[in-house]
Amino acid sequence: MLYLHDVWVNWFEGEENGYSVCYFHEWRKNDGIELLDQVPLLYITEDLYDHIENDMHDLPEEMLDKIYKRAYSRKGQERNCLEFAAVVTDGNDILVFDTIGYQIPVRKSRLIPRQEQLVFDMIKTTKPETFNFEGKTVEKEYHMLSMAPQLVHGLTRRERQLKQLLMIALDQLSTVNNLEELRYWLTEWDPKQYPYIRYMDEKSVWDTLYDGVKYGWSQSHEDLCVKMIKGQPFLEQMWEAEQGTKQNTSKLR
Repeated sequence: MLYLHDVWVNWFEGEENGYSVCYFHEWRKNDGIELLDQVPLLYITEDLYDHIENDMHDLPEEMLDKIYKRAYSRKGQERNCLEFAAVVTDGNDILVFDTIGYQIPVRKSRLIPRQEQLVFDMIKTTKPETFNFEGKTVEKEYHMLSMAPQLVHGLTRRERQLKQLLMIALDQLSTVNNLEELRYWLTEWDPKQYPYIRYMDEKSVWDTLYDGVKYGWSQSHEDLCVKMIKGQPFLEQMWEAEQGTKQNTSKLR
């Protein structure tokens, strides 16, 4: 079995979409970077890699058996065994996962560029292992709180986080489904629609609002997000965490 040593990881926990597991260039100084003393490396099929990167479902038992207690983390002089952890690659991309004792990839991380190159060098003369994996039987369904990749394509980490925050606020709006409130927020988003909004029903207003905001990220998205989360301490806290300085969060005050 192949192994990597002294592997720096930046765990993203509970992420079912690969776009939320940030690459090295988006790591931040305040991220909790950890060191893995040793971790097995598996060259796997594209289907299995996609299953690990973009889902939170059970991993093949054969694979789990192969990596069982073969990874170690290190904190100072303390070396701890990880039950099921590995670096996986399909030859195109690379991911580290740790199940924290379960059978699903609970924590995921990318590698630093130097170690990514090392992985590609190590698998040059090998072939992917198949394990006992049949692939997905149904197409993955995306929704407002788990956006399709094309809706966040090209966005920065900050923009993805803020867009997720806006989607939480929109989900709350959709659940309440109050016509006057829906009309108010559509007017905030697109004032030019005002002459027509008062004739729209709930579905028409919602569809127009969601279709308008679901693509990309702009200052208009940011302004709408600030207004929608105002007065909700938990969401305001998430917003402020993305701003970096109190100066940038003055709109909430």
